[in-house]
Amino acid sequence: MVSENVIISVNNLVVKFKVRNRLLTAIRNISLDLYKGEVLAIVGESGSGKSVLTKTFTGMLESNGFISNGSILYRGQELTNLKSNKDWESIRGSKIATIFQDPMTSLDPIKTIGSQIVDVIVKHQQLSKTEAKAMALNYMKEVGISDVERRFDEYPFQYSGGMRQRIVIAIALACKPDVLICDEPTTALDVTIQAQILALLKRLQKEYQFTTIFITHDLGVVASIADKVAVMYAGQIIEYATVEELFYDPKHPYTWSLLSSLPQLADEKSGLLFSIPGAPPSLYASIQGDAFAPRSHFAMKIDFTEEPPIFNVSKTHWAKTWLLHPDAPKVDKPEIIQDLHHKISQKMLSKERENA
Repeated sequence: MVSENVIISVNNLVVKFKVRNRLLTAIRNISLDLYKGEVLAIVGESGSGKSVLTKTFTGMLESNGFISNGSILYRGQELTNLKSNKDWESIRGSKIATIFQDPMTSLDPIKTIGSQIVDVIVKHQQLSKTEAKAMALNYMKEVGISDVERRFDEYPFQYSGGMRQRIVIAIALACKPDVLICDEPTTALDVTIQAQILALLKRLQKEYQFTTIFITHDLGVVASIADKVAVMYAGQIIEYATVEELFYDPKHPYTWSLLSSLPQLADEKSGLLFSIPGAPPSLYASIQGDAFAPRSHFAMKIDFTEEPPIFNVSKTHWAKTWLLHPDAPKVDKPEIIQDLHHKISQKMLSKERENA
């Protein structure tokens, strides 16, 4: 039985795509529970399946994609039974909303900013246009837009990238969602604006108490915004933990590699970053053993033949790696990520002194 605190429960989900008469398996038997009020970050390299996974929560898979197995329960409702756009109307936007990487894909270029927010409020909150306009202006203020009366009648091209992303966030808020999916919403923005958008999302999440899924490949973002982290590789979640557990006690060699490539750990003399050797496996073929084994310095014989099961580290932390088997040889995580918090703190302190 699913706990009442679980908003979304995924069980043995498999997602495939038909590509030129071949089948690509993008999601491979994922099970995951999303808890009320938490911020879950989903991290991994491009192509690991992060966005595909969350698209199944809103019925937004591309036309050649389909769920071939598994269950997705949203507050007890089976989402895999929903097929048409009409079926999804009661969920998409109003219950589970998404903020995408490029705000221009979400905004209509020939409609004013204000009218786009008003339309959403009228649809999802059943208010009159006059009431909706007053609310839209308030949402614009909430997300940090100044001079809202004037900017209400402007078009998307008159806004900067950061301001457009704020408007997309305002539109998502206007839907009053239960779950907000943020699909790399800061990637296309410069560092300063990125920090502002992250701070805004953190504030709004506390204020409106929605549950958040944050998709990113940036572990620095994860540290600043998330409660829990799911690390994805080749269509699977290979490690799941609280943020503290992931940064202080990571267990999967792939997680070790991701942490080793943090910009804060770049070599001081050369400026070089650690890079993961090799490339992810083809998802057209069936994968034997641990998908990361061919790229791992810590792979054992069994990693190439048998898929590792889930090994529990704590009530909130598990990983799929044979290194956690009681009979596995003891292996320490790479030196570069030992005492990670202290190393990053020292680097930040050093930078502050340089800039002082």
